[in-house]
Amino acid sequence: MTLAFDPAALTLPAAHFIGGTFIDGPEEIAVTAPSSGQALRAIPCADAAMVDRAVETARAALASSGWGGLMPRDRLRAMHRWADLIEAEAAHLARLEAVASSRPVAQAVTGDVLVTAEQIRFFAEFADKEGGELVPTSDAQMGFISAHPYGVIGAITPWNFPLSMAAWKLGPALAAGNAVVLKPSEMTPYSTLRLAELSVQAGIPAGLINIVLGDGPTTGSAITGHPGIDKVSFTGSTRAGAQIMENIARTGIKPMTLELGGKSPMLVFADADLDLTADCLDRGITPNAGQFCVAGSRIIVDRRVAEELAEKLAARFARHAPAPTWAGEAGFSPIISERQLARIDSIVRAAVDQGAQILCGGERFDREGSFYRPTLIGGVDAQSPAIREEIFGPVATFQTFDTEEEALALAAHPTYGLAAGLFTRDLSRALRLTRALEAGTVWVNRYGRTRDHILPTGGWKASGIGKDLGREAYLANRRTKSVLIDL
Repeated sequence: MTLAFDPAALTLPAAHFIGGTFIDGPEEIAVTAPSSGQALRAIPCADAAMVDRAVETARAALASSGWGGLMPRDRLRAMHRWADLIEAEAAHLARLEAVASSRPVAQAVTGDVLVTAEQIRFFAEFADKEGGELVPTSDAQMGFISAHPYGVIGAITPWNFPLSMAAWKLGPALAAGNAVVLKPSEMTPYSTLRLAELSVQAGIPAGLINIVLGDGPTTGSAITGHPGIDKVSFTGSTRAGAQIMENIARTGIKPMTLELGGKSPMLVFADADLDLTADCLDRGITPNAGQFCVAGSRIIVDRRVAEELAEKLAARFARHAPAPTWAGEAGFSPIISERQLARIDSIVRAAVDQGAQILCGGERFDREGSFYRPTLIGGVDAQSPAIREEIFGPVATFQTFDTEEEALALAAHPTYGLAAGLFTRDLSRALRLTRALEAGTVWVNRYGRTRDHILPTGGWKASGIGKDLGREAYLANRRTKSVLIDL
Protein backbone atom coordinates (compact mmCIF):
# COMPACT_ATOMS: atom_id res chain seq x y z
CA MET A 1 0.00 0.00 0.00
CA THR A 2 1.33 3.42 -0.92
CA LEU A 3 0.70 6.22 1.54
CA ALA A 4 1.13 9.00 -1.01
CA PHE A 5 -2.15 10.61 -2.05
CA ASP A 6 -3.65 13.41 -4.08
CA PRO A 7 -5.23 16.04 -1.79
CA ALA A 8 -7.82 16.88 -4.46
CA ALA A 9 -9.05 13.28 -4.48
CA LEU A 10 -9.57 13.07 -0.70
CA THR A 11 -13.14 13.36 0.60
CA LEU A 12 -13.03 15.73 3.54
CA PRO A 13 -15.68 15.85 6.30
CA ALA A 14 -16.62 19.45 7.04
CA ALA A 15 -19.62 19.58 9.37
CA HIS A 16 -20.25 19.66 13.11
CA PHE A 17 -20.61 16.21 14.70
CA ILE A 18 -23.31 16.37 17.38
CA GLY A 19 -25.26 13.47 18.83
CA GLY A 20 -23.65 11.04 16.40
CA THR A 21 -24.83 13.02 13.35
CA PHE A 22 -23.09 15.43 10.99
CA ILE A 23 -24.76 18.84 11.00
CA ASP A 24 -24.01 21.11 8.07
CA GLY A 25 -23.63 24.84 8.25
CA PRO A 26 -22.49 27.64 5.98
CA GLU A 27 -18.83 27.13 5.08
CA GLU A 28 -17.41 30.30 6.57
CA ILE A 29 -13.80 29.43 7.43
CA ALA A 30 -11.24 28.74 4.71
CA VAL A 31 -8.81 25.86 5.19
CA THR A 32 -5.50 25.78 3.32
CA ALA A 33 -2.90 23.06 2.77
CA PRO A 34 0.41 24.44 4.06
CA SER A 35 2.40 22.14 1.77
CA SER A 36 1.08 23.88 -1.33
CA GLY A 37 -1.12 26.83 -0.40
CA GLN A 38 -4.08 25.25 -2.17
CA ALA A 39 -7.58 25.69 -0.75
CA LEU A 40 -9.23 22.71 0.90
CA ARG A 41 -12.86 22.27 1.90
CA ALA A 42 -14.04 25.19 4.05
CA ILE A 43 -15.79 24.58 7.37
CA PRO A 44 -18.69 26.16 9.30
CA CYS A 45 -18.19 28.28 12.40
CA ALA A 46 -20.32 27.24 15.37
CA ASP A 47 -22.06 30.15 17.05
CA ALA A 48 -23.37 30.23 20.62
CA ALA A 49 -26.59 28.48 19.59
CA MET A 50 -24.70 25.56 18.02
CA VAL A 51 -22.49 25.25 21.10
CA ASP A 52 -25.66 25.25 23.23
CA ARG A 53 -26.98 22.40 21.12
CA ALA A 54 -23.77 20.41 21.57
CA VAL A 55 -23.70 20.94 25.34
CA GLU A 56 -27.37 20.00 25.73
CA THR A 57 -26.80 16.91 23.59
CA ALA A 58 -23.82 15.88 25.72
CA ARG A 59 -25.76 16.27 28.95
CA ALA A 60 -28.73 14.35 27.58
CA ALA A 61 -26.46 11.55 26.35
CA LEU A 62 -24.90 11.24 29.81
CA ALA A 63 -28.32 10.92 31.37
CA SER A 64 -29.80 8.49 28.84
CA SER A 65 -26.75 6.23 28.55
CA GLY A 66 -25.79 6.23 32.21
CA TRP A 67 -22.19 6.36 30.97
CA GLY A 68 -20.78 7.73 34.21
CA GLY A 69 -22.52 5.05 36.24
CA LEU A 70 -21.81 2.04 34.03
CA MET A 71 -19.73 -0.85 35.23
CA PRO A 72 -16.27 0.64 34.71
CA ARG A 73 -15.25 -2.42 32.71
CA ASP A 74 -17.97 -1.63 30.18
CA ARG A 75 -16.50 1.81 29.57
CA LEU A 76 -13.11 0.20 29.20
CA ARG A 77 -14.33 -2.34 26.61
CA ALA A 78 -16.03 0.32 24.50
CA MET A 79 -12.91 2.44 24.47
CA HIS A 80 -10.77 -0.54 23.48
CA ARG A 81 -13.11 -1.22 20.55
CA TRP A 82 -12.69 2.43 19.56
CA ALA A 83 -8.91 2.08 19.61
CA ASP A 84 -9.19 -1.05 17.44
CA LEU A 85 -11.16 0.88 14.81
CA ILE A 86 -8.63 3.70 14.87
CA GLU A 87 -5.83 1.28 14.13
CA ALA A 88 -7.85 -0.41 11.40
CA GLU A 89 -8.31 2.99 9.70
CA ALA A 90 -4.74 4.15 10.21
CA ALA A 91 -4.06 5.01 6.56
CA HIS A 92 -7.28 6.99 6.08
CA LEU A 93 -6.92 8.87 9.36
CA ALA A 94 -3.30 9.65 8.50
CA ARG A 95 -4.35 11.20 5.19
CA LEU A 96 -7.03 13.28 6.90
CA GLU A 97 -4.37 14.35 9.40
CA ALA A 98 -1.74 15.17 6.80
CA VAL A 99 -3.72 17.06 4.19
CA ALA A 100 -4.24 20.30 6.12
CA SER A 101 -1.52 20.00 8.75
CA SER A 102 2.24 19.90 9.10
CA ARG A 103 2.26 16.15 9.76
CA PRO A 104 3.78 14.00 6.96
CA VAL A 105 1.45 11.12 6.17
CA ALA A 106 4.25 8.58 6.55
CA GLN A 107 4.86 9.77 10.12
CA ALA A 108 1.18 10.09 10.90
CA VAL A 109 0.36 6.50 9.98
CA THR A 110 3.12 4.97 12.12
CA GLY A 111 3.19 7.63 14.82
CA ASP A 112 0.24 9.95 15.36
CA VAL A 113 -2.56 7.47 14.62
CA LEU A 114 -1.08 4.60 16.60
CA VAL A 115 -0.21 6.91 19.49
CA THR A 116 -3.84 8.07 19.51
CA ALA A 117 -5.04 4.47 19.83
CA GLU A 118 -2.46 3.76 22.54
CA GLN A 119 -3.51 6.79 24.56
CA ILE A 120 -7.18 5.83 24.42
CA ARG A 121 -6.32 2.31 25.62
CA PHE A 122 -4.04 3.73 28.31
CA PHE A 123 -6.76 5.93 29.79
CA ALA A 124 -9.43 3.26 29.40
CA GLU A 125 -7.48 1.08 31.83
CA PHE A 126 -7.97 3.61 34.62
CA ALA A 127 -11.75 3.17 34.47
CA ASP A 128 -11.81 0.03 36.62
CA LYS A 129 -8.62 0.67 38.58
CA GLU A 130 -9.09 4.12 40.11
CA GLY A 131 -11.94 4.82 42.51
CA GLY A 132 -12.68 6.19 45.95
CA GLU A 133 -10.77 5.67 49.17
CA LEU A 134 -11.68 4.56 52.69
CA VAL A 135 -9.88 6.85 55.13
CA PRO A 136 -8.90 6.27 58.77
CA THR A 137 -11.33 7.65 61.37
CA SER A 138 -12.44 6.60 64.84
CA ASP A 139 -14.14 3.25 65.31
CA ALA A 140 -17.43 5.08 65.81
CA GLN A 141 -17.32 6.57 62.33
CA MET A 142 -16.77 5.67 58.71
CA GLY A 143 -15.03 8.15 56.44
CA PHE A 144 -14.50 7.77 52.74
CA ILE A 145 -13.76 9.79 49.63
CA SER A 146 -15.93 9.04 46.62
CA ALA A 147 -14.96 10.02 43.07
CA HIS A 148 -17.37 11.29 40.42
CA PRO A 149 -17.20 12.56 36.82
CA TYR A 150 -17.60 16.30 36.30
CA GLY A 151 -20.26 15.94 33.61
CA VAL A 152 -19.50 17.80 30.37
CA ILE A 153 -15.91 18.67 29.56
CA GLY A 154 -15.19 21.51 27.14
CA ALA A 155 -12.01 20.78 25.18
CA ILE A 156 -10.03 22.84 22.67
CA THR A 157 -7.14 21.30 20.77
CA PRO A 158 -4.34 22.86 18.67
CA TRP A 159 -3.39 22.34 15.05
CA ASN A 160 0.09 20.86 15.44
CA PHE A 161 -0.90 17.26 16.40
CA PRO A 162 -4.67 17.12 15.84
CA LEU A 163 -5.33 13.43 16.51
CA SER A 164 -3.07 12.83 19.49
CA MET A 165 -4.12 16.10 21.12
CA ALA A 166 -7.75 15.03 20.77
CA ALA A 167 -6.86 11.75 22.49
CA TRP A 168 -5.24 13.74 25.34
CA LYS A 169 -8.65 15.28 25.99
CA LEU A 170 -11.12 12.55 25.01
CA GLY A 171 -9.33 9.57 26.55
CA PRO A 172 -9.27 10.58 30.23
CA ALA A 173 -12.60 12.40 30.06
CA LEU A 174 -14.50 9.39 28.71
CA ALA A 175 -12.72 6.86 30.92
CA ALA A 176 -13.68 8.93 33.95
CA GLY A 177 -17.35 8.93 32.90
CA ASN A 178 -17.74 12.35 31.27
CA ALA A 179 -19.09 13.62 27.96
CA VAL A 180 -17.08 16.05 25.82
CA VAL A 181 -17.71 19.03 23.56
CA LEU A 182 -14.48 19.49 21.60
CA LYS A 183 -13.35 22.19 19.20
CA PRO A 184 -10.40 21.24 17.00
CA SER A 185 -8.31 23.93 15.38
CA GLU A 186 -10.05 25.52 12.42
CA MET A 187 -6.85 24.91 10.44
CA THR A 188 -6.85 21.12 10.95
CA PRO A 189 -10.42 19.89 11.54
CA TYR A 190 -10.79 16.80 9.38
CA SER A 191 -9.16 13.91 11.25
CA THR A 192 -10.86 14.77 14.56
CA LEU A 193 -14.28 14.47 12.93
CA ARG A 194 -13.55 10.95 11.71
CA LEU A 195 -12.13 10.06 15.13
CA ALA A 196 -15.43 11.01 16.75
CA GLU A 197 -17.45 9.14 14.14
CA LEU A 198 -15.45 5.97 14.87
CA SER A 199 -16.29 6.26 18.57
CA VAL A 200 -19.99 5.80 17.82
CA GLN A 201 -19.24 2.85 15.56
CA ALA A 202 -17.33 1.32 18.47
CA GLY A 203 -20.39 1.48 20.71
CA ILE A 204 -19.63 4.61 22.72
CA PRO A 205 -23.07 6.22 23.05
CA ALA A 206 -23.78 8.94 20.49
CA GLY A 207 -23.64 12.37 22.05
CA LEU A 208 -20.82 11.65 24.45
CA ILE A 209 -18.36 13.07 21.93
CA ASN A 210 -19.49 16.19 20.10
CA ILE A 211 -17.24 18.11 17.72
CA VAL A 212 -18.03 21.74 16.98
CA LEU A 213 -16.02 23.49 14.27
CA GLY A 214 -15.10 27.12 14.45
CA ASP A 215 -12.59 29.73 15.55
CA GLY A 216 -11.42 30.83 18.98
CA PRO A 217 -13.18 34.18 19.39
CA THR A 218 -16.62 32.81 18.46
CA THR A 219 -16.72 29.07 19.11
CA GLY A 220 -13.93 28.72 21.64
CA SER A 221 -15.29 31.54 23.77
CA ALA A 222 -18.79 30.06 23.65
CA ILE A 223 -17.42 26.75 24.96
CA THR A 224 -15.21 28.08 27.77
CA GLY A 225 -17.85 30.54 28.96
CA HIS A 226 -20.81 28.16 28.72
CA PRO A 227 -22.59 27.55 32.05
CA GLY A 228 -23.27 23.94 31.04
CA ILE A 229 -19.57 23.15 30.66
CA ASP A 230 -18.29 21.75 33.95
CA LYS A 231 -14.55 21.79 33.24
CA VAL A 232 -12.29 23.17 30.49
CA SER A 233 -9.22 21.49 28.99
CA PHE A 234 -7.08 23.48 26.55
CA THR A 235 -3.77 23.05 24.75
CA GLY A 236 -2.37 26.07 22.95
CA SER A 237 -0.53 29.33 23.40
CA THR A 238 -0.03 31.11 26.70
CA ARG A 239 -1.82 34.16 25.33
CA ALA A 240 -4.90 32.12 24.41
CA GLY A 241 -4.75 30.36 27.80
CA ALA A 242 -4.87 33.73 29.57
CA GLN A 243 -7.89 34.73 27.48
CA ILE A 244 -9.64 31.48 28.44
CA MET A 245 -8.96 32.09 32.13
CA GLU A 246 -10.40 35.58 31.78
CA ASN A 247 -13.49 34.29 29.98
CA ILE A 248 -14.09 31.61 32.61
CA ALA A 249 -13.70 34.11 35.44
CA ARG A 250 -16.09 36.52 33.73
CA THR A 251 -18.83 33.93 33.13
CA GLY A 252 -18.47 31.67 36.15
CA ILE A 253 -16.00 29.56 38.11
CA LYS A 254 -14.96 26.13 36.84
CA PRO A 255 -11.79 24.02 36.94
CA MET A 256 -9.42 24.02 34.00
CA THR A 257 -6.39 22.23 32.64
CA LEU A 258 -4.17 24.44 30.49
CA GLU A 259 -1.12 23.09 28.63
CA LEU A 260 0.47 26.22 27.22
CA GLY A 261 3.57 27.60 25.53
CA GLY A 262 7.23 26.89 26.11
CA LYS A 263 10.70 28.23 25.47
CA SER A 264 12.61 25.19 26.58
CA PRO A 265 16.36 25.24 27.31
CA MET A 266 18.78 22.45 26.48
CA LEU A 267 21.94 22.55 28.60
CA VAL A 268 25.06 20.86 27.22
CA PHE A 269 28.11 20.27 29.43
CA ALA A 270 31.62 19.58 28.19
CA ASP A 271 31.54 15.93 29.27
CA ALA A 272 28.49 15.12 27.11
CA ASP A 273 28.66 12.73 24.17
CA LEU A 274 28.59 15.39 21.45
CA ASP A 275 27.37 13.18 18.62
CA LEU A 276 24.47 11.86 20.70
CA THR A 277 23.81 15.40 21.92
CA ALA A 278 23.78 16.85 18.41
CA ASP A 279 21.27 14.19 17.35
CA CYS A 280 19.06 15.03 20.35
CA LEU A 281 19.31 18.79 19.77
CA ASP A 282 18.31 18.24 16.15
CA ARG A 283 15.32 16.14 17.22
CA GLY A 284 14.49 18.76 19.80
CA ILE A 285 13.75 21.51 17.26
CA THR A 286 13.31 20.14 13.72
CA PRO A 287 10.44 17.58 13.96
CA ASN A 288 7.18 19.10 12.76
CA ALA A 289 9.33 22.10 11.77
CA GLY A 290 9.66 23.05 15.43
CA GLN A 291 5.90 23.41 15.81
CA PHE A 292 5.48 21.69 19.16
CA CYS A 293 5.19 23.18 22.62
CA VAL A 294 8.20 21.46 24.20
CA ALA A 295 10.57 22.33 21.33
CA GLY A 296 14.11 22.79 22.61
CA SER A 297 14.51 26.28 21.23
CA ARG A 298 17.27 27.57 23.55
CA ILE A 299 20.57 25.68 23.28
CA ILE A 300 22.99 26.57 26.11
CA VAL A 301 26.47 25.07 25.74
CA ASP A 302 29.70 24.89 27.70
CA ARG A 303 32.04 27.30 25.92
CA ARG A 304 34.76 24.63 25.62
CA VAL A 305 32.69 22.50 23.22
CA ALA A 306 30.45 25.18 21.70
CA GLU A 307 32.23 25.56 18.35
CA GLU A 308 32.43 21.81 17.74
CA LEU A 309 28.79 21.28 18.69
CA ALA A 310 27.58 24.17 16.52
CA GLU A 311 29.31 22.63 13.51
CA LYS A 312 27.78 19.22 14.16
CA LEU A 313 24.32 20.71 14.60
CA ALA A 314 24.53 22.88 11.48
CA ALA A 315 25.50 19.80 9.46
CA ARG A 316 22.42 17.96 10.73
CA PHE A 317 20.16 20.92 10.03
CA ALA A 318 21.42 21.03 6.44
CA ARG A 319 20.30 17.44 5.79
CA HIS A 320 16.60 18.22 6.16
CA ALA A 321 14.77 18.34 2.83
CA PRO A 322 11.16 19.55 2.61
CA ALA A 323 8.37 17.56 1.03
CA PRO A 324 4.58 17.92 0.89
CA THR A 325 2.81 16.13 3.71
CA TRP A 326 1.07 13.84 1.20
CA ALA A 327 4.34 12.47 -0.26
CA GLY A 328 5.03 8.78 0.30
CA GLU A 329 8.31 9.48 2.13
CA ALA A 330 8.37 11.80 5.12
CA GLY A 331 10.15 15.10 4.51
CA PHE A 332 10.75 18.24 6.52
CA SER A 333 7.38 19.67 7.55
CA PRO A 334 5.81 22.91 6.32
CA ILE A 335 4.95 25.81 8.58
CA ILE A 336 1.20 25.69 9.20
CA SER A 337 0.45 28.95 7.36
CA GLU A 338 2.03 31.83 5.50
CA ARG A 339 1.06 34.08 8.39
CA GLN A 340 2.99 31.93 10.85
CA LEU A 341 5.99 31.72 8.52
CA ALA A 342 6.04 35.51 8.26
CA ARG A 343 5.94 35.76 12.07
CA ILE A 344 8.86 33.32 12.41
CA ASP A 345 10.93 35.24 9.90
CA SER A 346 10.09 38.59 11.49
CA ILE A 347 11.43 37.39 14.87
CA VAL A 348 14.62 36.12 13.21
CA ARG A 349 15.06 39.49 11.42
CA ALA A 350 14.40 41.42 14.64
CA ALA A 351 17.03 39.34 16.47
CA VAL A 352 19.58 40.07 13.72
CA ASP A 353 18.75 43.77 13.89
CA GLN A 354 19.65 43.63 17.59
CA GLY A 355 23.03 42.05 16.93
CA ALA A 356 22.40 38.32 16.57
CA GLN A 357 24.20 36.22 13.96
CA ILE A 358 22.56 33.53 11.85
CA LEU A 359 24.79 30.46 12.09
CA CYS A 360 22.70 28.52 9.57
CA GLY A 361 19.30 28.79 7.92
CA GLY A 362 17.37 31.98 8.49
CA GLU A 363 15.22 31.91 5.38
CA ARG A 364 12.40 30.00 3.69
CA PHE A 365 13.06 27.15 1.31
CA ASP A 366 12.84 28.17 -2.34
CA ARG A 367 9.91 25.98 -3.29
CA GLU A 368 6.12 25.77 -3.25
CA GLY A 369 4.51 25.77 0.17
CA SER A 370 5.24 27.34 3.55
CA PHE A 371 8.64 25.79 4.32
CA TYR A 372 11.30 27.48 6.51
CA ARG A 373 14.89 26.28 6.86
CA PRO A 374 16.13 24.94 10.22
CA THR A 375 17.84 27.93 11.79
CA LEU A 376 20.50 28.42 14.45
CA ILE A 377 21.05 31.92 15.89
CA GLY A 378 24.08 33.01 17.95
CA GLY A 379 25.04 36.25 19.62
CA VAL A 380 21.79 36.64 21.55
CA ASP A 381 21.09 37.85 25.08
CA ALA A 382 18.08 37.89 27.38
CA GLN A 383 16.60 40.92 25.60
CA SER A 384 16.58 39.33 22.16
CA PRO A 385 13.11 38.51 20.79
CA ALA A 386 14.53 35.13 19.76
CA ILE A 387 15.04 34.42 23.49
CA ARG A 388 11.93 36.09 24.89
CA GLU A 389 9.25 34.89 22.48
CA GLU A 390 7.95 31.43 21.66
CA ILE A 391 8.74 31.28 17.95
CA PHE A 392 6.96 27.98 17.23
CA GLY A 393 9.13 27.14 14.26
CA PRO A 394 12.47 25.46 13.42
CA VAL A 395 14.56 28.19 15.07
CA ALA A 396 16.95 27.66 18.00
CA THR A 397 19.24 30.12 19.76
CA PHE A 398 22.80 29.22 20.73
CA GLN A 399 24.38 30.59 23.92
CA THR A 400 27.52 29.66 25.88
CA PHE A 401 28.42 29.42 29.56
CA ASP A 402 31.51 28.90 31.71
CA THR A 403 30.02 27.70 35.01
CA GLU A 404 27.08 25.61 36.15
CA GLU A 405 25.59 28.63 37.88
CA GLU A 406 25.76 30.64 34.66
CA ALA A 407 24.12 27.77 32.77
CA LEU A 408 21.19 27.74 35.21
CA ALA A 409 20.83 31.51 35.01
CA LEU A 410 20.66 31.33 31.21
CA ALA A 411 18.16 28.45 31.38
CA ALA A 412 15.73 30.38 33.59
CA HIS A 413 13.02 32.18 31.62
CA PRO A 414 10.79 34.90 33.06
CA THR A 415 7.67 33.51 31.39
CA TYR A 416 7.94 29.84 30.44
CA GLY A 417 8.72 26.61 32.27
CA LEU A 418 7.40 23.73 30.18
CA ALA A 419 10.39 21.45 29.55
CA ALA A 420 14.18 21.33 29.67
CA GLY A 421 16.98 19.10 28.43
CA LEU A 422 20.28 18.28 30.11
CA PHE A 423 23.30 16.58 28.56
CA THR A 424 26.08 15.34 30.84
CA ARG A 425 27.76 12.08 31.94
CA ASP A 426 28.01 13.34 35.52
CA LEU A 427 25.19 11.66 37.45
CA SER A 428 25.51 13.97 40.45
CA ARG A 429 25.24 17.02 38.22
CA ALA A 430 22.27 15.53 36.40
CA LEU A 431 20.36 14.87 39.62
CA ARG A 432 21.29 18.25 41.05
CA LEU A 433 20.17 20.18 37.99
CA THR A 434 16.92 18.28 37.46
CA ARG A 435 15.95 19.68 40.85
CA ALA A 436 17.10 23.20 40.01
CA LEU A 437 15.61 23.59 36.51
CA GLU A 438 12.26 25.37 36.53
CA ALA A 439 10.29 23.11 34.21
CA GLY A 440 7.45 20.61 34.36
CA THR A 441 9.52 18.01 32.46
CA VAL A 442 13.28 17.47 32.36
CA TRP A 443 14.96 15.05 29.95
CA VAL A 444 18.52 13.87 30.58
CA ASN A 445 20.71 12.71 27.66
CA ARG A 446 17.63 12.64 25.44
CA TYR A 447 15.00 15.13 24.30
CA GLY A 448 11.32 14.41 23.75
CA ARG A 449 8.58 12.13 24.98
CA THR A 450 8.47 8.39 24.55
CA ARG A 451 5.26 6.42 24.16
CA ASP A 452 5.20 5.82 27.92
CA HIS A 453 1.94 7.65 28.47
CA ILE A 454 2.26 7.26 32.24
CA LEU A 455 4.54 10.32 32.42
CA PRO A 456 2.40 13.46 32.82
CA THR A 457 3.12 16.64 30.91
CA GLY A 458 2.44 20.18 32.00
CA GLY A 459 4.22 23.40 32.72
CA TRP A 460 5.45 25.64 35.47
CA LYS A 461 5.05 29.44 35.45
CA ALA A 462 2.95 30.63 32.48
CA SER A 463 3.39 27.32 30.68
CA GLY A 464 0.22 25.91 32.15
CA ILE A 465 -2.00 24.69 34.95
CA GLY A 466 -2.53 21.01 35.67
CA LYS A 467 -1.31 17.98 33.73
CA ASP A 468 -2.10 16.05 30.57
CA LEU A 469 -1.18 12.37 30.19
CA GLY A 470 -0.40 10.09 33.10
CA ARG A 471 -2.57 9.20 36.06
CA GLU A 472 -2.86 12.90 36.83
CA ALA A 473 -4.85 13.50 33.63
CA TYR A 474 -7.40 10.84 34.54
CA LEU A 475 -7.78 12.17 38.09
CA ALA A 476 -8.21 15.70 36.71
CA ASN A 477 -11.42 14.50 35.06
CA ARG A 478 -12.91 13.31 38.36
CA ARG A 479 -14.07 15.36 41.31
CA THR A 480 -14.21 14.02 44.85
CA LYS A 481 -16.69 14.10 47.70
CA SER A 482 -15.79 13.52 51.36
CA VAL A 483 -18.29 11.48 53.36
CA LEU A 484 -18.29 10.95 57.15
CA ILE A 485 -20.84 8.67 58.82
CA ASP A 486 -21.46 8.23 62.53
CA LEU A 487 -22.08 4.53 63.16
